[in-house]
Amino acid sequence: MYQTQEPEGFYRLPEVLRILGVSKTTFYTGIKEGRYPKGYKLSARTTGYKVSDIRNLCAELGGES
Repeated sequence: MYQTQEPEGFYRLPEVLRILGVSKTTFYTGIKEGRYPKGYKLSARTTGYKVSDIRNLCAELGGES
């Protein structure tokens, strides 16, 4: 079966929250507790989350990436 994967890159926070189905507060708490991956500063006001990190997290949680 052929699976399409998104190109490597970064998700912005709204995309991550939509994929994981959690609130912003829950996500930030999860980062502090080490359950969710930390972001990468892309510029002074922009943080991104690696697509591969979010895919791996979804696989660990039993969801689809």
